[in-house]
Amino acid sequence: MIKSNVKIPDQVAIAVSGGPDSMAILDFLRRGPKEIQVLHFNHGTDHSFEAEEIVRDYCDRWKIDLKVGNLTEKVTKGSSLEEFWRKNRYNFFERSTKRPVITCHHLDDVVENWVFTSLNGNPMMIPSKRGKYIRPFLVTTKKDLLSWCDRKNVPYIIDPSNSDTSFMRNLIRHELIPVALKVNPGLSKVIRKKVLNLPTIYQ
Repeated sequence: MIKSNVKIPDQVAIAVSGGPDSMAILDFLRRGPKEIQVLHFNHGTDHSFEAEEIVRDYCDRWKIDLKVGNLTEKVTKGSSLEEFWRKNRYNFFERSTKRPVITCHHLDDVVENWVFTSLNGNPMMIPSKRGKYIRPFLVTTKKDLLSWCDRKNVPYIIDPSNSDTSFMRNLIRHELIPVALKVNPGLSKVIRKKVLNLPTIYQ
């Protein structure tokens, strides 16, 4: 079940990558009373063009306002590719809308971030709100988002880079989290309680 842990404004933009998480949330909100707009950023990879087509087709079908951004800069040698993509993606979001922007982070992301920051000596939670960015689905699991896509026949694409453990987030997801869950199988429930206790003001 998809659940929201904070109030969602009546008019919002949704950052949609074309993956199962954001496509499930797009479909979930599309069925409700909110006035939605979709923001999609093409990172210039082979996968990105397939993802853009999926997002475009979905928005065309349901007559949803879509804005697409494209990567025009080249990454500086020695820079983090993930951080480079993130910076350009958020610059596009800032330029594209004055509405609050929903990013489709979920409970699994919160757990991964908490493990990563804990190992660096400063355990942190992903905030539900920061500036114009809202993360209303931090208590929903990735399993529930995948289930929504399967049950509602929502199209999506899996980014092949998600299995590349040279990216730190993937190393944590594929190698550290399974070990952490052996130590504490209830880790997700513990983190979910922390999410629900987070202040809901903009941070």
